[in-house]
Amino acid sequence: MRPVPAGESVSEPTATPSVDDPGSPPRRRRGWRIALVALLALALLGAGGVGAGALYLRSVEKDVERVDAFTGVPAENRPPVVARDAMNIMILGSDSRDPERTEGSRTDTIILAHLPRDRKSAQLVSIPRDTWVRVPRSADGRHGGRTAKINAAYAWGGIPLMVQTVEEFTRVHVDHVAVVDFAGFQEIIDALGGVDITVDHRFTSIHPPLRTFPAGRQTMDGATALDYSRQRKQFPDGDFARIRHQQQVIRAILDKAAGGGILTSPGKLNDFVRAASASVSVDREMSLLDLATELRGLRGGNLTFVTSPSRGTGRVGTESVVFADEQKSEAFYDAVRRDATAEIVRAAR
Repeated sequence: MRPVPAGESVSEPTATPSVDDPGSPPRRRRGWRIALVALLALALLGAGGVGAGALYLRSVEKDVERVDAFTGVPAENRPPVVARDAMNIMILGSDSRDPERTEGSRTDTIILAHLPRDRKSAQLVSIPRDTWVRVPRSADGRHGGRTAKINAAYAWGGIPLMVQTVEEFTRVHVDHVAVVDFAGFQEIIDALGGVDITVDHRFTSIHPPLRTFPAGRQTMDGATALDYSRQRKQFPDGDFARIRHQQQVIRAILDKAAGGGILTSPGKLNDFVRAASASVSVDREMSLLDLATELRGLRGGNLTFVTSPSRGTGRVGTESVVFADEQKSEAFYDAVRRDATAEIVRAAR
C-alpha cells in the first residue's frame, strides 16, 4: 500500500522547541526524533560493512550536538553501577509541534533504555511524564526539593536535574543521555517511504485535518504517523495510549530502516541518517560509533517496550498525576540494575 499523504484520511486497512534547555540559545531547542540515535545508524553499519559504515558515521557524529548532561549532579547522591557491562541511556524528548503544546520547558517523553551486557536486545522503559515523584533541589536552589510531576525537573533544572530525578526515582545509574525531537520524525519516516502500523481500534484524530484511522494494518507517511502518535484524548487511558502509539512507531521505524530497501539506496540511507542526526543532542561522552557497532544486529523484534509500573491516575490538588506502584517499581528497577533481562521482559507481558 502507498504511504498515506499528509492531510488525507487513512482509509485502506491491509491483511515523553521541543525539549528546551533553560538558558540555551533557540538553535538548541531539541526534542525527540526517534528513541535512540544509535539505533538509527544500525542499518548503515549493516549495509556496507562495519568499516564503511564507521567512516560515514564518524562524519555524521561530528554534526551531532553535545550537551552537559551531568554537570552539577552530585556524585555522592548517584546510585552505584551494579552491572558494569550493561548500559542505561536516558532519552528525553518532546513533540515540539504538538497542537496541544502550550507549556515551555517540559519534556513530554522520558525513556530509560536498558542495553544488556550481551547487547543482543534492548528494553525501553517509558516513564509517564505525569508520574508523581520527589524532585531534588535545583542547582540554583530556587526549585525542587519536593514532590511534583517528573517532567517538572527539566523546567526547573534542565538535563542534570532530570538525571538526578530519574536516578532517585529508579535507583538506576544513568550512563548516557540522548535528547531527540519526536515531532521531527516526520522527515525520517518520509525518507523511509512510510512505515507500517497496526491500529487496534478505529478512531478519528482531534487535530486538523481530522484523519480517520481505521482498525488494521496500514502504511503511514510521516505526517500521518506523527498525528497517530499524538492522540490520547479519545482513549480511556489517555497518555498511556499515547505512549503505546509512540512505541509502535519507534518499532516500525527501526524495522523499516533495517529492511532491504533503504540499505540498497545510498541516497535514501543518507537522507534517513542525516534527518535523524540533524537535531539530536547527546552527552559529551557518548560515542555513537561504538554504540552503533555494538548494536548493529538489533532489530525491532529484539526491542521490548515497558511502561514504568503504576497504580493509575489521580489528583494532587488541581493536578492530574500518575501514581507509581512503589512495590512493583522497586522490584522492576532492581531487575534493571542487575541486568536481569528475563525479569525485565516478563514485566512487559
